[in-house]
Amino acid sequence: MSRVIVSFLLLVGSVAAQFDPGAIIRRVRVRVNYTNGACGVSTHVRLQGRNGPMLEGIANEHCIVDFASVPAGTYHLIVSAQDLPDSDAGTVVMDSTTTPEFEVKVQRASDPQKTVGLPVSPFVSTADLGVPSHARKEFDKANELMGRQDFPKAIQSLNKAIAIYPSYADAYNNLGVIYARLGDRDREREVLQKAISINDHFAPAYVNEARMDIATGDFPDAETALNKASSFDPTDAMTLVLLTYAEFMDHRFDDTIATSRRAHTLPGEHAFAHQVAARAFEQKRDAANAIAELKLFLKEEPTGERADKARKELAAVQRIPH
Repeated sequence: MSRVIVSFLLLVGSVAAQFDPGAIIRRVRVRVNYTNGACGVSTHVRLQGRNGPMLEGIANEHCIVDFASVPAGTYHLIVSAQDLPDSDAGTVVMDSTTTPEFEVKVQRASDPQKTVGLPVSPFVSTADLGVPSHARKEFDKANELMGRQDFPKAIQSLNKAIAIYPSYADAYNNLGVIYARLGDRDREREVLQKAISINDHFAPAYVNEARMDIATGDFPDAETALNKASSFDPTDAMTLVLLTYAEFMDHRFDDTIATSRRAHTLPGEHAFAHQVAARAFEQKRDAANAIAELKLFLKEEPTGERADKARKELAAVQRIPH
C-alpha cells in the first residue's frame, strides 16, 4: 500500500495574520515528492473540501501542481497517478495564517527505499512512514482545529497523537507552529528541538527554528538553521527566500545576492528574494542592479502592498545618479 505524508511550514509574518473564512488564497502550490526520486506518471493532486469545492490539477515536470483562487478552508489532499490509486494525505488548512505551499511525500509499496536500513527520504524519518492510523486521525483533527483558531484543543489533539506515537516529528513541528502563534517562545523552541532530535534531517523544524531566530533578531543562528534545512531539502526555494532575508539583516550582502540567485534556479516565482537582493545592491551602491532586481520583483508580483512599496523604491533608486 502506498503512503503519503503532508508537511507545511509557518511563514514569516503569519503569526499576526487573522483567519478569514471568506478569504481567497491567490495561489496554492503542492509539490509531490516520491521517495524513489521519480515523479509518477500522470500525477494528479485533488483538493477536496468537506462540503465542496473540489479542485484538481496535473503535476508539471517538477512534480508541482499550482491551484489559483482557492477558497479558505479545510481540505483533504489526495494524490493519484497511473501507478498509484487515490491516496489521502489527510487534511490541510488553507487560510491567510498558513503558508500556501505544501509538500506531499509519497512512498509506494514497491519503492526500494522501503528496505529496512535504507533512508526513505531526507525530509521524512523512516519512523514517520509508519504512523498509526489513530495517531494520524488526531494529527488531522489538530489541523482542522488550527484552521478554526482553536489552539488549546489543537494542542490536546497533537499531544494525543504524540502519546500514541512518540516519534511523531510532524506533530512536534505543528505544536511549534501553534506555540509561535500563541507567543510562547520557550515551548515553541522546546517542541521544535524535540522534532529535530527525532529526525535530525527534518527540514520544516529547522525552518521554523530559523523563524524564531529571525523574530528575535538572532540572524546568525537563523542562517545556520536555514542552511541545514536547505541541505536536507535543496528543492525548497522558500527556505532560500528566508535565508536571503536573514543574510541581508546580518549585513552579508554578497551572500544575500548569491542566495537570491540560487532561489530563482528552483521552480516557481519568488518575488520577495528579488526585493531583498535589490536592497543588498543598494547597500553596495550598485543602483543599476538594484533597479534590475526591483523590475524583476514587479514583473513577478505586480500588485499588492509590497508592489506599491517596490514602485516607490524603484523611483527613488532611479533618481540616484549612476
